[in-house]
Amino acid sequence: MKLKNMNVAILAADGFEQSELAEPKKALEQAGATAKIVSPADKQVRGWNHHDKADLFPVDVPLDQARADDFDALLLPGGVANPDQLRLLPKAVELVKKFAAQGKPIAAICHGPWTLIEAGLVKGKKLTSWPSLKTDLKNAGANWVDQEVVADRGLITSRKPADLPAFNEKMIEEFAASRHARAR
Repeated sequence: MKLKNMNVAILAADGFEQSELAEPKKALEQAGATAKIVSPADKQVRGWNHHDKADLFPVDVPLDQARADDFDALLLPGGVANPDQLRLLPKAVELVKKFAAQGKPIAAICHGPWTLIEAGLVKGKKLTSWPSLKTDLKNAGANWVDQEVVADRGLITSRKPADLPAFNEKMIEEFAASRHARAR
């Protein structure tokens, strides 16, 4: 149980890619973490399977009540609509900035790095993403690479659902390492 007693926030708006929330959440919980969905949605947030509506997930913490102080790490699932909404919400962007300011690790997959760009966190960092974000990330000063998973100074990024096994493994490894570093 590498992540026992660790609290992880999963920031998601309607339109997240369902596998990119559900599979990492399951992996985090199997590693001992408590994973809570934080959302601007009231009671439920809807996933998508590419272009089709998928399941509803209960919101654990409304975005207006979320505090980085209450969590040890952050997960940003992808999907096109989800991060596009989040990057336009000042409270969501501020929450992401607070995680970074507190030295807490942030994992983002697919289109999730859009929110990292908006928070000003990518300059000088090595990242990956869904290929359509390559230019956005480069324009924001990131070193974009086409790899299944990349970890650089507290940011863990991945490209797509097919990369989830590697993403989940690296996310858990990095979250555990950050916890030990902060304990020292």
